[in-house]
Amino acid sequence: MTKLPRSLDAIEARVLGSLLEKAQTTPDYYPMTLKALVAACNQKSNRDPVMDLDEDDVLRTLERLKRDVMVWRTPGARAERWSESITRRLELSDAQRALIAVLLLRGPQTTGELRTRTERLHSFADLAAVESALEALTTGAEPILVELPRQPGHKFARWMHRLGDPEALEALIKAEPVSVSTPAPPLEKRTPLTPRVESLEQQVETLQQQVEALQRELSELKEQLGA
Repeated sequence: MTKLPRSLDAIEARVLGSLLEKAQTTPDYYPMTLKALVAACNQKSNRDPVMDLDEDDVLRTLERLKRDVMVWRTPGARAERWSESITRRLELSDAQRALIAVLLLRGPQTTGELRTRTERLHSFADLAAVESALEALTTGAEPILVELPRQPGHKFARWMHRLGDPEALEALIKAEPVSVSTPAPPLEKRTPLTPRVESLEQQVETLQQQVEALQRELSELKEQLGA
């Protein structure tokens, strides 16, 4: 894989993430016009944080990315259209492209969250398929992803892309691991989790994320219908 020429700032990550996402979810409207891309960047759903960018913000960002050959501009009959080129530069598969898109748009996420949130972009057969795609992006001389330390109160570690601010990423990587304040039970009383139980816990988390996604989509539909 060929690393990108430089680190991305927050707006560049949002623009590239939006292009990657829409290339997979709405291919009939891709490459994207500037107006459509602005709307995609400012979506209130599937974005963290929510941004309020205008056309000048996005156009300036596109011009910077174009100079580094991370996006392409295509003349159109009515308006210029834009597409991303990092899929080819990073030699991403469809599965990897879906993961990178969601990580650019929403920041660090667990394996279960990623499986749920990439469903519209790419269908993973199971969590093992997600993990396989993630691990492939952590190998090589210049890994694109990193697994972060678990947060306090969370059972599963999160994954993060390495395409943004290196100092901010380093702070996340060096975060203190989870500490347990309560004393551990004696060894003879501990009941280790079997792989099946761990798998079930992960599936429960995935189902919770799917319910949350459906609730958000229902709320958006009600807003569109004026309900």
